[in-house]
Amino acid sequence: MHNRLYTILLLPAILWLSATNVLSAKQDTLSIYFAGDLMQHKAQIQSALRSDGRYDYSKCFSYVKRHIRKSDIAVGNLEVTLGGRPYTGYPTFSAPDEFLFAIRDAGFNVLMTANNHCMDRGRRGLERTIGMLDSLKIRHAGTYVDSDERRHDYPLLVEKKGFRVVFLNATYGTNGIPVGEPNIVNFLDKEQMKKDILKARLMRPDVIIAVVHWGVEYNTKPSQHEKDLAGWLIGMGVDHVIGSHPHVIQPVELRGGENSLKKNLVVYSLGNYISNMSARQTDGGMAVRIVLKKTNGITRLVDYDCSFVWTSRPSLNGGDSFVLYPQDIDRGVLNEIERTRMDRYIDEASEIVSHM
Repeated sequence: MHNRLYTILLLPAILWLSATNVLSAKQDTLSIYFAGDLMQHKAQIQSALRSDGRYDYSKCFSYVKRHIRKSDIAVGNLEVTLGGRPYTGYPTFSAPDEFLFAIRDAGFNVLMTANNHCMDRGRRGLERTIGMLDSLKIRHAGTYVDSDERRHDYPLLVEKKGFRVVFLNATYGTNGIPVGEPNIVNFLDKEQMKKDILKARLMRPDVIIAVVHWGVEYNTKPSQHEKDLAGWLIGMGVDHVIGSHPHVIQPVELRGGENSLKKNLVVYSLGNYISNMSARQTDGGMAVRIVLKKTNGITRLVDYDCSFVWTSRPSLNGGDSFVLYPQDIDRGVLNEIERTRMDRYIDEASEIVSHM
């Protein structure tokens, strides 16, 4: 069932554009991969701990890294701090540094840090996270040591293959934890976002992408507030909007008239990319890949696709690691329990994404 629904889901984009993945290899095109929440709950941290005290995440992304690496830019939502020991899961996340190394080695080169857990370890956690990202040369947006850093580094400009991509990132809140001076967290404040978008437009971008942390947890449909905010962002000059936070996926919407050359993609929620959540619809997520093409100096969205990922845990796979499986995984790799759970997730996820 899930294969049929997945095909139906992709048909509009394929028929509209008659585009193929071959485009991503051309120099006048750019592909960007978006992943949802990169999390580390207590069970994930414990499973990664080895007898010598090291943390091993080598298996976590082993099956999905080919998808991540084939895109020119890979973006994820880092929903943990790297606040150092003691390493903790929910409700105050602080992941081992090895988790960030694994994320980088999987192919992610841009991470968003403005989310409701970015202040879980206070000032030290925020600043240490930024320091770790900088040390590994991973571009990032959303949180800042001080106003000078934000002024210099935000909006985030990423140049690749002759494209100038500007990323914006903001969150609805920080779980009530105050942001103390001089640190800065980007919030979904229209007055500030308006200034940021105007600054982004002055950076001569080919595309502006807003990655926003919003929505209602565990709700598979966006609220009218999110729909209106997406419309406001696009009206201000943002090209595409990518959402996270609900821990479940939500529909994907392609805006722009049927005859319009300019299309705006709105992904309301990518859900969890990797986590220890096990309730139905939270044990997987969605990855969205877009392809941009530049013609005569004009950049347009010419293709996009959505694919699902599902997380297997040691209690299901009999091993010692959490393992992320892509939708196209050879089912022979999975045991019967894993196949049943993954197929259930994909069936339900397909229904969610295809019904706006």
